[in-house]
Amino acid sequence: MKTTEYGNREISITYCPFQCQQSNICTQELSDVFQNSVIPWIDPEGSTTEKIIKQIKKCPSGALKYKLHKKEMAY
Repeated sequence: MKTTEYGNREISITYCPFQCQQSNICTQELSDVFQNSVIPWIDPEGSTTEKIIKQIKKCPSGALKYKLHKKEMAY
């Protein structure tokens, strides 16, 4: 299945359109990140990483997934 990835410095969001049930939970509850009316429709800069993760966990189909980027430690 083809997935699309969107990311910023903290998180990568993957979306699998063939798995999506089009429930629109993501666009209704976190429209600053998930937007039907623009391309690309996912803007990872639109909210905090914590809010994005919380919303992705609500995805009923599992079409949205996330991966956190490891922060490098300064010595």
